[in-house]
Amino acid sequence: MENKKFLAFQIIYLLGLSFVLYLSVAVANEEAVLEPLAETDGEQNTMQTYIVWLKKPVQKYFFSKSHEDLESWYHTFLPTTIASSDQLKKPRMVHAYRNVATGFAAKLTPEEVKAMEKKEGFLSAHPEQILPLHTTHSPNFLGLHQGLGLWKGSNYGEGVIIGVLDTGISPDHPSFSDEGVAPPPAKWKGKCDFNGTVCNNKLIGARNFHGGQTTGGPPVDDEGHGTHTSSTAAGNFVKGANVFGMANGTASGMAPYAHLAIYKVCSEKGCAEGDILAALDTAVEDGVDVLSLSLGGASVPFYADGIAIGAFGAIQKGIFVSCSAGNSGPFYASLANEAPWILTVGASTIDRSIKATALLGNGAEYDGESLFQPKDFSSKLLPLVYAGANGKQSSAFCDAGSLGNVEGAIVLCERGGGVARIDKGAEVKRAGGAAMILVNAETDGDSTLADPHVLPATHVGYVAGVKIKAYLNSTSSPAATILFKGTVIGDGLAPKITSFSSRGPSIASTGILKPDIIGPGVSILAAWPVSVDNGTEGKATFNMVSGTSMSCPHLSGIAALLKGSHPDWSPAAIKSAIMTTAEVHNLEGKPIVDETLKPADIFATGAGHVNPSKANDPGLIYDTKPEDYIPYLCGLNYTDEQIQVITQQRVNCSEVEAIPEAQLNYPSFSIIVGSSEDSKSQYYTRTVKNVGPANSTYNLDLFVPKNMGMSVNPQVLKFTEVNQEITFEAEFFAQDSAGKDGVPFAQGYLRWVSDQHSVTSPISVIFASK
Repeated sequence: MENKKFLAFQIIYLLGLSFVLYLSVAVANEEAVLEPLAETDGEQNTMQTYIVWLKKPVQKYFFSKSHEDLESWYHTFLPTTIASSDQLKKPRMVHAYRNVATGFAAKLTPEEVKAMEKKEGFLSAHPEQILPLHTTHSPNFLGLHQGLGLWKGSNYGEGVIIGVLDTGISPDHPSFSDEGVAPPPAKWKGKCDFNGTVCNNKLIGARNFHGGQTTGGPPVDDEGHGTHTSSTAAGNFVKGANVFGMANGTASGMAPYAHLAIYKVCSEKGCAEGDILAALDTAVEDGVDVLSLSLGGASVPFYADGIAIGAFGAIQKGIFVSCSAGNSGPFYASLANEAPWILTVGASTIDRSIKATALLGNGAEYDGESLFQPKDFSSKLLPLVYAGANGKQSSAFCDAGSLGNVEGAIVLCERGGGVARIDKGAEVKRAGGAAMILVNAETDGDSTLADPHVLPATHVGYVAGVKIKAYLNSTSSPAATILFKGTVIGDGLAPKITSFSSRGPSIASTGILKPDIIGPGVSILAAWPVSVDNGTEGKATFNMVSGTSMSCPHLSGIAALLKGSHPDWSPAAIKSAIMTTAEVHNLEGKPIVDETLKPADIFATGAGHVNPSKANDPGLIYDTKPEDYIPYLCGLNYTDEQIQVITQQRVNCSEVEAIPEAQLNYPSFSIIVGSSEDSKSQYYTRTVKNVGPANSTYNLDLFVPKNMGMSVNPQVLKFTEVNQEITFEAEFFAQDSAGKDGVPFAQGYLRWVSDQHSVTSPISVIFASK
């Protein structure tokens, strides 16, 4: 296990880049760190919520299969004595898990956990982590059109249930109308914690687990995040949706006739690991088909990752799990939610912008974005000033209270510094400024966002910012204005990788390529629980938000469409269909670019950008059963007890033929070339299943990564039946030049091509110590 950790950190070092140990709560906040919560009583006994994992007992241990028997057994692990303090007299058990995991969450002191380790059945325990939270046009951008294609074939996701774990929901929003939505399927067992008749055929379930609650009132969304993600996944059709008149059109989620089951596990302060597990546990029992989690934490081994453990329990029941990759880009190895049984989703742009152009006194124009587009802002040039002219960093970032009098001027502010973008504009407005030009740091490149600023503003990219600063310093009387051009559709560079989207390689399992896929996550318009009011004009019940939190529910909704179209497909089959049909070119037909406007690498794009219509007819799929992950987990050098935490099965790796990570039947390849011994040929097999025409022939198309050699056997796959499986072997070997040109990784693809289908598996190669 230590060798695995060393290799992961060595890879990061060789990439020459740092990684991030936390994720931002939301892109608008830019920075946040969330710590586990602890309580201290009057006797200085430090108590906090621990997640406790136990060995799954044999069934005969119980007189019945009731949940009460299981929970009674859990209680035998709790302290038998009651301390004198009021704090320790409070109920200890927070959540009892029964579906996705064997164990519980409880309020404990470190000493009590230590004593618990001696009890029969105990596996491990760790302090609960507090995890951060990580559209009118996006359906059309993805090729989803009313009455056509995948929407028509799946009847808009009818009968499929999407479970969303988030901040709750605003149930009376028009996006959650059940007009045209059929009643839920008979298998549904969930509950609605809202009063009266708020729940309907669209919103069929609503539970509140936040703060350790299980029946603690309705899951009202006080933050907005959950309402936005839920409507992105499965919001119904709403005509005339817009924010301040921008992006006007008919809003809908990806699966507008699918059902929604809401599980509140988060607030603006974050999401408790124990609550997340409790919600996953209940969602599985309720009967959801898809789970969507736009949240996550830093990389940890899968046996210490509550989301990975809960997700494994879900896929064992045939439930698809989609999670956000995180907002810690553009740094490498910054991913969350890395488990191979999870679809890990990065973020990219759509071809729509809300354009605001900075016009300088020298006539130069630089396009940026702003959701607030005032109609009465004069095109007359105004004085242009740099917020950091006083030499103070806080002023450069337009931090609260940092600016002096800037009456009537357009103020140039730097992005970042722990100050939310909208708050920068609020500081400029407070100081008398007429408008703001927000410029990116170099790490954010060309990635800009449409925000509901509180004053006239534009957000421009790094290169534009450098040129604007050069102009500002070139004249004694710099001037500028902002030209507001409204909603513009047709960016040929879309989809572009956005700077905040977290990147691979995976730390937890470097032999699995992550992220898996990218989808729309920038300036996404979707439902909002309260009127969006920037204090300037108008209000709206929709909002534009950015983050991998937004790209995740796009893929969750698409997975629901595929589940509706192919109800017999496993979670792995749906993932395979999404990945092997992904697009790697933009609307101009050129390679997808990142925030630098240069071709994005494989650790940013994964397999590429989702193409829902092609995913509905992939031709071949790489399928994986839950039990297939056990040899993989043994290959990670996890102990039998650690694997049992994940799988809820008694495992003996000495009796299992462990496999290397890259041997898992995954729709991509991640190859590590290390020492001279490792540079020898590496052989990995894959098995593909024919889900296209019975009589199909596929020929090999290979793009070999630079400085590598490859061979594949056989090179032709001939199928005669539907669901027929064929296994092929791929050989990878490093050439003498590998890693000597200063490039630490390479990429390529293995593609099977028939008359009707193209099935692509991306390949990454890391030269770890060449």
